[in-house]
Amino acid sequence: MAASPSTDTPDPTAAELIAARPHLAMHAMDGLVIDDVPLNAIADDVGTPVWVYSASAMRRRCRMLAGALADAGLDAHVHYAMKANDRLAVLRLFAAEGAGADIVSEGELRRARAAGIPADRIVFSGVGKSERELRLALTEDIAQINVESAEELAMLSAVAAAMDRTARVVLRVNPDVDAGTHAKITTGRAQDKFGIPYADAVPLYRRASELPGILPIGLATHIGSQILSLAPYRAAYGRLADLVRALRADGLPISVIDCGGGLGIPYRNEPAPLPAAFAGAISAALHNLDVRVVVEPGRWLVGPAGVLLASVILAKHTQGSRFVVLDAAMNDLIRPAMYDAWHGIVPISAVDAVAPAAPADVVGPVCEAGDTFARNRMLPPLAAGARVAILDAGAYGSVMSSAYNARPVAAEVMVDGSDWSVIRERESHADLWRGERMPHWLQ
Repeated sequence: MAASPSTDTPDPTAAELIAARPHLAMHAMDGLVIDDVPLNAIADDVGTPVWVYSASAMRRRCRMLAGALADAGLDAHVHYAMKANDRLAVLRLFAAEGAGADIVSEGELRRARAAGIPADRIVFSGVGKSERELRLALTEDIAQINVESAEELAMLSAVAAAMDRTARVVLRVNPDVDAGTHAKITTGRAQDKFGIPYADAVPLYRRASELPGILPIGLATHIGSQILSLAPYRAAYGRLADLVRALRADGLPISVIDCGGGLGIPYRNEPAPLPAAFAGAISAALHNLDVRVVVEPGRWLVGPAGVLLASVILAKHTQGSRFVVLDAAMNDLIRPAMYDAWHGIVPISAVDAVAPAAPADVVGPVCEAGDTFARNRMLPPLAAGARVAILDAGAYGSVMSSAYNARPVAAEVMVDGSDWSVIRERESHADLWRGERMPHWLQ
């Protein structure tokens, strides 16, 4: 995969990982600190595992991206892809920054509205919207619905006409561009389930302009996630620009280009595009088309802002191997098991952080061989009770967690400067079966 760092590249050290993340610091007495709050203080109070997010990091990144788009001369609007992390506090923070939301379900629409995001700042994406979801979107009068097939367009037209509403529609085009990322998060190739085939875009847009209840306003694309090269963006946006010109030559108005998201982050401190470069790729393709640009970042905004704190249950030594067993598991953070994803793992204690390191496999207690966070990771001796922070866990972490092995879902905390607050309570064991019912023949 073109976007993956070479396996021959040495892992960054704990000090290098911390230095590259401005919201983190290692203090001699307090250990690892996020903003101005020692992570040990949070773990002492709330327990582990626990997710911790830096509000200042999220704000800073949102402003960096918005500023880069403005500096590139684009009429651009940021819509946070809330599938990355949909906690109400996170959504409220981005709403206060003026960002909208990119949603993919009724639940996300209701969450966005509950967090105070205006309906006219909400974009509805996704390949399988139900009639119920479409009715809710039309009732709320959201900004746009990104349609992904001729079949969905026909369904939306019927729903909108029956409601006497008009749906503002953007057609999501599949540009057949390989983003060079993991196969499970690549979405812009011809064989992927997402979007309308490129050759069908112009005739379907023309068809949309004739359907009752439909107002076509633009085109969209989204080619994948964790993209570390600008070349796929340039190719995809160039193909969209060609479609804009073809539509206008056909007398069809178009005013919006939704450029999607997918901008990658440097989990291993590898080179990654900055917002200015991303904005430059958009501007190079679209600057002379007089369109409003929508971008839908998720991971880039929240990924580096979050850590998963865990405690060491024990260190197991067997046949020359060392296993550091944590109280966090794949049910908390599934990315390593699902994508072979690499996350930095840093001791929280300043003493541990400078101790001599040796290879270790970092694993959880879940009864699966895949419950492994890292292999052959250089770590100091970590006794039972020692704590570590799994870095860059703010995106696709808690939202993908489960209660597998009857493990309650972890608590979540937001830090802002020297203040911190629990934003989601830890589940109790009783919560795990709260909604269950015993059939009468077993009572």
